[in-house]
Amino acid sequence: MGLMTFLRNRAGYILVGAIGFAIVAFLLGDAISAGKPFWAESQRVVGSVDGEDINIDDFGKKVEQSEAQFKQQYGGSANAQMQAMAVENVWNGEVADVLLKKEYSRLGLNVSGDELFDLFQGNKPSPLIVQYFGNPQTGQVDRAAVINSLKQAQRTPELKAQWDMLQVEVEKQALQQKYGNLIKSSVYVTSLEANDEYINRNKLANFNYVSLDYTSIPDASVKIGDSDYQDYYNDHKKQFDNPAETRSFDYVSFNVKPTKADTLSIKAQVDKLTADLKISKNDSLFAAVNSDVKVPYVYLPKGKLDPAVDSAVFALPAGSTYGPALTGNSYKLIKVVDSRFSPDSVKASHILIDPAKLGGVDRAVKLADSLKTLVQNGADFGKLAAQYSIDGSKDKGGDLGTFTRGQMVPEFETAAFNGKAGDLKVVTSQFGVHLLRIEKQIGNSKVVKLAYIEKNLVPSSKTKDAAYKKATKFLSEVNSENFNQVAKKNGYTVSVADKITASQGYAPGLDNPRPLIKDAYTASEGDVLGQVYQMENSYVVAHLTDIRPKGLLPLESVKKDIEPMVKIAVKAKMLTEKMNAALQGASSLNQVAQKLGKPVTPVQNIVFANPILPGSAQENKLIGAVFGSKPGKLSGPVDGERGVYVFAANSFSNPAPLANTYKQKETMSLGIAQRALSAAFQALQDKSKIKDNRVKFY
Repeated sequence: MGLMTFLRNRAGYILVGAIGFAIVAFLLGDAISAGKPFWAESQRVVGSVDGEDINIDDFGKKVEQSEAQFKQQYGGSANAQMQAMAVENVWNGEVADVLLKKEYSRLGLNVSGDELFDLFQGNKPSPLIVQYFGNPQTGQVDRAAVINSLKQAQRTPELKAQWDMLQVEVEKQALQQKYGNLIKSSVYVTSLEANDEYINRNKLANFNYVSLDYTSIPDASVKIGDSDYQDYYNDHKKQFDNPAETRSFDYVSFNVKPTKADTLSIKAQVDKLTADLKISKNDSLFAAVNSDVKVPYVYLPKGKLDPAVDSAVFALPAGSTYGPALTGNSYKLIKVVDSRFSPDSVKASHILIDPAKLGGVDRAVKLADSLKTLVQNGADFGKLAAQYSIDGSKDKGGDLGTFTRGQMVPEFETAAFNGKAGDLKVVTSQFGVHLLRIEKQIGNSKVVKLAYIEKNLVPSSKTKDAAYKKATKFLSEVNSENFNQVAKKNGYTVSVADKITASQGYAPGLDNPRPLIKDAYTASEGDVLGQVYQMENSYVVAHLTDIRPKGLLPLESVKKDIEPMVKIAVKAKMLTEKMNAALQGASSLNQVAQKLGKPVTPVQNIVFANPILPGSAQENKLIGAVFGSKPGKLSGPVDGERGVYVFAANSFSNPAPLANTYKQKETMSLGIAQRALSAAFQALQDKSKIKDNRVKFY
């Protein structure tokens, strides 16, 4: 496909998409840890990186482009989560762009003019050039097409701007590759490290153990003191380094569901529509006006409808009516307007003519008719496409490939599927005037044209008002002290949204959480948020319960979270004392087992690199201790994930010596290099001052 058409369709996405090509792919890894929001400094700044402001106007355009790209990629309409993904995607790209530019400058990395020429027209073209100008089958770049497009750019301002944009992205990608290679070249694996890794994956251990499970001590009998909390906190401080500010809130949902009266009302509407459809003079218009779900008025193959009605509809003759039938959450009423047998797919070519360039549709149709006559008289369709078509397919002689129903606009689809191989047809669509040539039609199956009406079961205004009234009454009764008590008194369920970041696009049980999250980030801990929030099928009242700033969290802030782990640590101390008592005077594992009334469990062929205890869990400390012991020696207590263990190693089986360390070193280097790239970018972030004001705008 030519660059002009490709970029016409996707120019808006390049800024966002190309940023993620290499930066996000191998550098970002984890989500960027953004700082605490400080939005008082500027009304137009969505954030800053090392003092370089990110303006909301430019940022907002890129978010719209990214969101449109997600919609195209995943289908469906925009939603809160899709927007949050777009915002995160653009933010990550902006932060990476600023940090990497500074790093390239510091390191003296650049792309010369000769390198750029080679990336566009040389033997090692940029992946972006391969994507736009490469043959999908061979991957070979059509250099003549590149040169021709560059020449056209000198005469076409729009194409020139798109080439300038592409050059920026090609250069950026080349710099990213150089930086990545620089990091990778700093990685080195010694022969000693290679041998250790080989032994860790191949040395086998056989041992016996006796264990006391933590579950043997009831939780209720465990008393935790302040020193227990402090000891656990001190031993695991790294776990409490919060990468970004989070906020937690409790909330009560007031569901809005159709009542029995609502359902009966909708059923009455559908019954009337059924009667009206039978006497309607325009089935397609009647269906389009009255259906909540729009189904195109084109021939549909089997499998496109709700499975509950698909087979039934395809079994009906033309003129028949199906329904009304309640399936899922809606009533379906369908009239089979026509049915026929039709090709499953069509291979076609076309010449697309732009009416705007010729002074109107009539002139474009006249040109298409003239071209049709030329082809009928023996002219080469492909050459005419290259000369007259404005579509990217002109570079392939107008070839559109093979397509099924639903892939083309209705007018074009109807002409392609209703004709026969060899037909030439002039078709007008929203894109212009086409001269269509049907190359081949494949398969043959039944298709139907339907007047399709679907009415969703939705709550009435009265039902919505009643739910909203309950929510506002609850909001008026609660405060920071009594939220849970009032909810319990009224029989309402209190749900929890825990550790929500400022840019998060989702929250448990909430389908439109952004307005609530934004307000939570302007509130103080303990506040009841001052409004009722409308979700898709509910109203929500929320109470901010916890604020956790970025950085090392204090013990008091995490005390509730770590209580289960602290309880395990206390149990470990209790069971260790019991183990030590059993070890007193014991010379064998059997004697320890006898004192404890526990069995001796044998374990065979365990490797250090896979510390899974059969039938139990991953026990890193236990397996590590085994490989550090001597055969026949009784161990001391080891507190693991499931309990406290005492073991005795029976034997170790060493693998054959590693004859050649080259492959082992190469495999290890690849893994370390990938981690090094991520670590290098994380280091750039850690050294930078990043302010994130996104929650003010999204």
